Amino acid sequence: MHFLQGVCIGVCTTIPHLGCKAVYSKITKAAVEALKPGEFLSDTDVRGFVARRLASGVVTYGLRYRVPGGQRWLSLGLHGDITPDHARRLAKSGIGQVADRRDPVQEQQDARAKAKEAAAITVSGLLDTFLDRHVHKNLRRADEVERTLNKYVRPHIGMKSIYELRRRDVVEMLDTIEDENGPVMADRVLAYTRKAFNWQASRDDAFVPPIVRGMARTKPAERARKRILEDDELRDMWNALDGTEAPACFPAFVRALLLTAQRRDEVARMSWREIKGDIWIIPADRYKTGIENVVPLTPAMVELLGESQKRGFVFSSTNGKLPFSGFSKAKAALDRAIVQQRKIQRRSQIAHWTLHDLRRTARSLMSRAGVLADIAERVLGHKIAGVRGIYDRHHYVQEKRDALERLARLVDQIVNQ
Repeated sequence: MHFLQGVCIGVCTTIPHLGCKAVYSKITKAAVEALKPGEFLSDTDVRGFVARRLASGVVTYGLRYRVPGGQRWLSLGLHGDITPDHARRLAKSGIGQVADRRDPVQEQQDARAKAKEAAAITVSGLLDTFLDRHVHKNLRRADEVERTLNKYVRPHIGMKSIYELRRRDVVEMLDTIEDENGPVMADRVLAYTRKAFNWQASRDDAFVPPIVRGMARTKPAERARKRILEDDELRDMWNALDGTEAPACFPAFVRALLLTAQRRDEVARMSWREIKGDIWIIPADRYKTGIENVVPLTPAMVELLGESQKRGFVFSSTNGKLPFSGFSKAKAALDRAIVQQRKIQRRSQIAHWTLHDLRRTARSLMSRAGVLADIAERVLGHKIAGVRGIYDRHHYVQEKRDALERLARLVDQIVNQ
């Protein structure tokens, strides 16, 4: 049963660690300021209410009380920060809690521990767990997700507790990204962050994601690109590659994007072990659809690959040890080469284009070369809708080979006009 500590007069023995002289008196401003180091006042009005002057000269207010198993000291504040009357009111409040069979000190310790535990779960901590337990195990483009979260999310809100994170924090982060990197990147960061927060919410009853509808900076219809390279643009791009100030593997890499109609990362991470004769088998675990894609290599592609190393990654600036990844800088160098080429020829400059536009260009060229739509879609590795896509597991290797050879011939006609 809780009860208040009695008044101590003389040398303090009830709180041995104080090692101080007790004075029985009402705690007032004058009495407190008259205390000498090592002395403390035990209040006559409120039992257990104490003011003590430490060896440093600081006066602290506290409440002494007992609980089963020992004595407690509830710190109320420092003299100067609070007045004796304020401290007395806090002491009375503590007495009320003790009378209700509560332990104010233990409650404070529990609250601090809970706050410390909550603060430890920062956004960065959430992202670490999300990447480890979900992204790397389930997502094909795990490296891109991790790079984006590390580059854009952690510097802005990484150190914030997930329970203290507010909607405005996310909005301010997206505003900065939009201003510095564009609205498309802001939406990409928003999508990855939303996925991480929703994943956490599915595991944590107390966490409510601060992301709501309307935070996106663009609309899906606006983001959908329709750009393909016209014949003269394709010719300029192809010819400018040879004089581009970029890694030696970059020209072959760009041409392979067009001649295989595959995605940028799929081509960049092509390895020699995936090539069996004149067949390139892209494994399911690194293909966007999660289904293995078989890509026949035309004579033009075989010539492009050459016989230089036959080990590690095909397109690499580190002798096959690492896949090529410097897309932005190399693409910028190519753009400069095209600009210079057109400037010399007194022609208007080429409109903005991306490496992914080559995939769309290749698809359009296949239609132009008379390739059936169904086969062209299979070359691109798109999922076939409906029951047919479920039951028809044929690889269509010969049909794909014919389609890619038609594509290669048409590209050759265009670039060598």
